[in-house]
Parts: sequence; C-alpha cells; structure tokens
Amino acid sequence: MMLVVIDTNVLVSALWSKNGAPAKIISMVITGSLIPCFDHRILNEYREILRRPKFCFSDGEINSLLDWFETNGRSVITDPIEGEFIDRSDQKFYEVAKFCHAKLITDNIKYFPKDPLVTSVTDFLKDLAL
Repeated sequence: MMLVVIDTNVLVSALWSKNGAPAKIISMVITGSLIPCFDHRILNEYREILRRPKFCFSDGEINSLLDWFETNGRSVITDPIEGEFIDRSDQKFYEVAKFCHAKLITDNIKYFPKDPLVTSVTDFLKDLAL
C-alpha cells in the first residue's frame, strides 16, 4: 500500500469522467491499493469545490467518496513549510505529502516545488506500471 495526497483537481476529474486516468487513481484508493493522506484543510477544500453547482455532483456521490477517505485514509496535522507557491491554497497538499512521505498527485505540477514526491496522474500511473 502506498500513501498518496490527491489534489482537488484530480478528484474533480475522477468524478467528471469515470473512465479517465484520475478515476483509476480514485479506484485504487477505494480498493485499498492507495491510502489517501489529508488534513482538515484538504477535506474542507474537497467539500467546498466538489459542491460547486457547476459540477453537478450529487451530495451522495461527494459524501460517499469523502467518507471513504476519512474512514480509510490517514488524517494528519502538519507543520507549515516555507516556500514559494504560485497558489498558496496548494501549500497544504505539499505540507501533508512531505509530512507523510506520500506522493502528491496533481494535474498542476507547475504550482508546486520541484520535488520527486510531486507527480502528475499520468506519470504516477506510468511509474506504477514499471
């Protein structure tokens, strides 16, 4: 089992397209191959963004997924990490990934520091196949 931190954009993409690469990541979380790591800030962001009317995700769909994360994932309290972030709201994902020594899976790599822990969905799946 591998620890991962999943950026919100990956969750949105997974719920949007059930057959895409992000959905494979979420499927691996649900089957227990990947253990999601998060903190209260990440869960709050997940809930807020997934509930946006433009996405049309049902409350049941959102709650089922996030309840699974909370029940089967790893909730942590991290120390702040100083660094330059293009978008400060991404810092929490990086802090949790560093704290847990987990892969941070995102489709916005450019928003994070260059770090082997930060990977795209495509590269993560490619590396798993090796």
